[in-house]
Amino acid sequence: MSDATPLLQRLLRRGEAASLRGDPKPVSLPMTAASSAREYLALATLAERERFHGQIALAERAGAITVLRDRNRGDSEQLLRITLADAGALAAFLGVSLHASRIEAATCALAGWTTTFPIVEAVLEAWRGGRKVRACGPEAAGDLADAARVVAHCAQDSSRERLLRRESVRLFGDSKRLEALTPWLDLLVTGEIAARDSDRAHTWAALGLRREPQPLLLSGSGQLLLDGARLPLVRPWLGVPPECVEALDTPARRVLSIENLASFHEAARTTKAADLLLLYTGGMPSPAWRRAYVRLLAGLPGNAALYHWGDIDEGGFRIAAVLAEAAAETGRGLRPWRMSAATLPEDITAMAAVPDRAVLEAMQRWAIRAGWIEVANALRQRPIRLEQEALDPARADIGLPTAPPG
Repeated sequence: MSDATPLLQRLLRRGEAASLRGDPKPVSLPMTAASSAREYLALATLAERERFHGQIALAERAGAITVLRDRNRGDSEQLLRITLADAGALAAFLGVSLHASRIEAATCALAGWTTTFPIVEAVLEAWRGGRKVRACGPEAAGDLADAARVVAHCAQDSSRERLLRRESVRLFGDSKRLEALTPWLDLLVTGEIAARDSDRAHTWAALGLRREPQPLLLSGSGQLLLDGARLPLVRPWLGVPPECVEALDTPARRVLSIENLASFHEAARTTKAADLLLLYTGGMPSPAWRRAYVRLLAGLPGNAALYHWGDIDEGGFRIAAVLAEAAAETGRGLRPWRMSAATLPEDITAMAAVPDRAVLEAMQRWAIRAGWIEVANALRQRPIRLEQEALDPARADIGLPTAPPG
């Protein structure tokens, strides 16, 4: 790369940006200001200046730019201003594609996915307007297409969980390709353009992808019907493959799903109530886990109460929304347990972090999707972020969920 290349690239980018804005004025760079011509003003030797001037002259001869020179100098070589004359010619001179060409290529690459995943059209629209999505421009269309292929593949058979790297090899011949596609997988799973600092494992789990096999952990009383055989629940907990669960015969009238493993173990150690069933979601519950959840709920009486306990953050409320959707398949609602800023002890909320505006809005949005309007309102009144490990289930002022009436 010669010294003039970065400057010419900058001129082309500004020209394309002006074109996207519909600005008809010619785009130019003054060569006397450090903000626009730092490479030129930094030239220290005659050889460097000659090389720079030579490339500018070649671009000018190609019809890509026009150049204003200082004719008062003896050599008439001092550059005063460079103006974009033909964006296509400058792109060809630099060996790059114009924005319009990249958009056309991206549209072709993603044409087969816009109906299946409407968010893809929103991505293309952002790229057409010159905006980046997940820090990438239209050159990432191939990655988004690969991610769409993964999501569609997982949706074809969601009855079992798959090992992340093994599935990556099966689909791409590369054990780490799926991990590299995570931002695009997250976009397709959530349907949201904006990126968040979410747990990558949540995205994988939502598709039924795990780094290692993840059992469904249960704590309570009753018998599982598991591949045609009856298996009694044992204390403190029992772990089974979620895809094998057929039904549950239990005296439980309360079900509490728990996001994090440490909190599940602590709750299982604390409670011995026969009418309370504890479930570990494994973080984001996979499609196979959600299918097992629906089967477990099908055996409960109509007045059984469902609760969920997770982190008070974007990921926690996103998990709650996914669980609420699964519970709704059985005609039941899901209640929050210790996930509202309005119900937590003062000494607990005092240690909580305060989310920024974008994160808070995302938390509220997922809480509303879970059906938790009051929780969303409480977040507005008292914005907090809190991991569930900050709550000890054994505390008297926290307690475990109470039995429903009737």
